Amino acid sequence: MVIATGRSSRQVSALADQVASKLKDAGFGRVSIEGKSQGDWVLIDAGDVIVHVFRPEVRDYYNLEKMWNAVAAEESGHIA
Repeated sequence: MVIATGRSSRQVSALADQVASKLKDAGFGRVSIEGKSQGDWVLIDAGDVIVHVFRPEVRDYYNLEKMWNAVAAEESGHIA
């Protein structure tokens, strides 16, 4: 999983386009994109690779890093 931030909705959409293009060029085949028209949070699903591109406020709100850190701590037996 990759998490990235763009400074505006336009930049988030442009980053998503570029990432999807590069993933296709790298041989990941079909790449699905969700949320590009809004540009707040774009999800790019390339099968083995998932990319999230956020505007800063949306990234702060959902805080995926904290969620995944809690899951990793729980799986290792260390409660966060």
